Amino acid sequence: MKIGIIGGSGLDDPNILQDHEEKEVDTPYGITSSKITCGKISGTEVCILSRHGKFHEIPPSQVNFRANIYALNTLGCTHILTTSAVGSLKEEIKPGDLVFPDQFIDFTKHRKNTFHDTIGQVKHTEMAEPFSKELRNILIQNAEALSLQHHKKATIVVIEGPRFSTKAESHMFRNLADIIGMTTVPECTLAKELGLEYASIAMSTDYDCWKQDEEPVTFEIILERMKENADKVKKLLLEVIPKMSNQDENFIKGKIRTIPNFPKPGILFRDITTLLADPEGMQKVIEIFYNRYKNKEIDVIAAIESRGFILGGILADKLKLPLVPIKKPGKLPGETVKEEYSLEYGTDCVEVHKDAISPGQNVLIIDDLLATGGTACAACNLIKRLGGKVAEVAFIVELPDLKGRDKLSGRNVFSIVRFDGE
Repeated sequence: MKIGIIGGSGLDDPNILQDHEEKEVDTPYGITSSKITCGKISGTEVCILSRHGKFHEIPPSQVNFRANIYALNTLGCTHILTTSAVGSLKEEIKPGDLVFPDQFIDFTKHRKNTFHDTIGQVKHTEMAEPFSKELRNILIQNAEALSLQHHKKATIVVIEGPRFSTKAESHMFRNLADIIGMTTVPECTLAKELGLEYASIAMSTDYDCWKQDEEPVTFEIILERMKENADKVKKLLLEVIPKMSNQDENFIKGKIRTIPNFPKPGILFRDITTLLADPEGMQKVIEIFYNRYKNKEIDVIAAIESRGFILGGILADKLKLPLVPIKKPGKLPGETVKEEYSLEYGTDCVEVHKDAISPGQNVLIIDDLLATGGTACAACNLIKRLGGKVAEVAFIVELPDLKGRDKLSGRNVFSIVRFDGE
């Protein structure tokens, strides 16, 4: 999982962000609002972008939303969390409160709001639930745990800006929505078009201009109240980010059955047949693999017999890539190359068609389980002998105690879940 953060909220502080670097991403839609700061927070990869520029120099209607979202997607972000200042249209949403909107009403007028605006490439994106339920639930749960004053749902009306509402408009919007802002649309819709999970942390800074006993909103009021309450947002994000990365792992782990004493006493067998039988679980597995590899330079997927064929076949279809099977001896009809490898007792062998890989091709190797690493290592050697380059070796499950990753030392290795013990 890689998380895009729009707004920043001080998370690009070097004391918070490990191994950070600034990146510029070329997009078909122009330049992003700012350079993107990439690094890790609690071990989770994040990419932080300042929506209005590093010095808040870009007005709402001039934000290049398409470039921003496209760039985060290009960098491999699968989830986007945003922060923004909003005005309250309800008495109970007080300045300083956090709000997690679940719906929007779009009153913008001049913004590029789709990636699909070329003749012949029309796409109508479903938008009934524009915000990620999964992300909103995590934000709500952690806001409660931190005792932050918050509101679990709200409809946000998004206006063009940069001007604020008239009193007449503010009273009209009160009949339509709970909060008002200038940036959620088209940011949210563009993320939805690219299949990214998107949620917003909205901070109420004012009562717009409808409330008689409150000073009408000014930009100075917003800046002051954002500054006063920025620590709330930072604290929430620092709590949420590591839990987001664990959520997928825990979900998939829950779909995998553990069978004790198989195939021999003392062994805990991690059985993925229960995961294969669970459509929701498999969808999440393929989604994780797809999001990881959709923007990487991969020419071929090589799948290891037998469960690797299931994963490789689905992923190859989704990524529009060719699939190469790596099988046990005697199962491929054409001319093959073979690779033997050692087992605890004796040896085994895998083979691949000699013409399956062309020299210089980048190959993703995929299988269900990394245990001792013998089969995966042999598969890597086969690819190398044919002149291919192993981009990465990917698994659903890794058993760290069996040191398979050590055998693959020098290779890029990715696993979705890890089980301690055999």
